Amino acid sequence: LTDAQTKVVREILRDQKSKYSMNRLVQGDVGSGKTIVAIIAMFNVIKNGYQASLMVPTEILANQHYAETSKILNGFKVEIELLTGRPSLKEKRRIKERIATGEPIIVIGTHALIQEDVDFTNLGLVVTDEQHRFGVEQRNKLINKGRRPDVLVMT
Repeated sequence: LTDAQTKVVREILRDQKSKYSMNRLVQGDVGSGKTIVAIIAMFNVIKNGYQASLMVPTEILANQHYAETSKILNGFKVEIELLTGRPSLKEKRRIKERIATGEPIIVIGTHALIQEDVDFTNLGLVVTDEQHRFGVEQRNKLINKGRRPDVLVMT
């Protein structure tokens, strides 16, 4: 990690320990390392028994984040799911049922995350990438699926 990433990660981990919900913006150029910061924040939530979501505007970006997150967290026994419009109904149902159990998992997806039938029961962190591509209502819809989850927005 760079010095800037280390500083931001420390601040996020401190915020996540607070009794108040985090609402943080991480800003940087493409390739500046925002994703690794988000992955560390999501890992921290998972190891503390909560669920984390990462919402992105496109399936291509969702697949990229899924691949990168899976690669980085390989060996840590972290469960990661990908929820987009692409999977079969059977696969979507399986993922949604898993989300509803409240088990600590990372769910990476598109607008599919804000559908009515996606029921997070233990959501501790909501990460939104390219937040400018979503409306306030869309972002709030995901946030409101949790009970005062921490929020991390990347742009």
